[in-house]
Amino acid sequence: MIKNITMADLHELANKAADSERLRSHLNVHEALDAAVQRLFIATEPETYMRPHRHSEPHKWEFFVVLEGAIDLLIFDEDGTLQQRLPMAADKTRAVEVPPNTWHAYACQQTGTLALEVKEGAYIPTPEADFASWSPPENTEAAPEFRDWMRTAQPGSRMA
Repeated sequence: MIKNITMADLHELANKAADSERLRSHLNVHEALDAAVQRLFIATEPETYMRPHRHSEPHKWEFFVVLEGAIDLLIFDEDGTLQQRLPMAADKTRAVEVPPNTWHAYACQQTGTLALEVKEGAYIPTPEADFASWSPPENTEAAPEFRDWMRTAQPGSRMA
């Protein structure tokens, strides 16, 4: 069976993200959480917070494509110093592949941002050890300040 995802479907997803508490939403293309390849569309808004994390399993790469809008990929070292900031948009970098065991996060820069993420499965919720200890958890008092820092931080800087 052919799966057909239209721009109308993706714009509906973006509307869901704008209306959601986390200000992001996803649409799985894969049939089950244990699928060997995870494929999902993600809609994000600038006020969402995507906590820095890594995929520590040796086969867990992440391929990320920006379809609309703008989002920055942030690469950190073990101590939380920003090593690289890669703006992603239609007129900039369109796609990246993040290797396993790389501390990374995304900072949404434009409302209605849509992306496609592909990674090897099966889906396993991120264990606490794979969230950066130097970053605040979602829904904590410190998270908005850290999110705002991520939106403008430059390589070599670290949140105090």
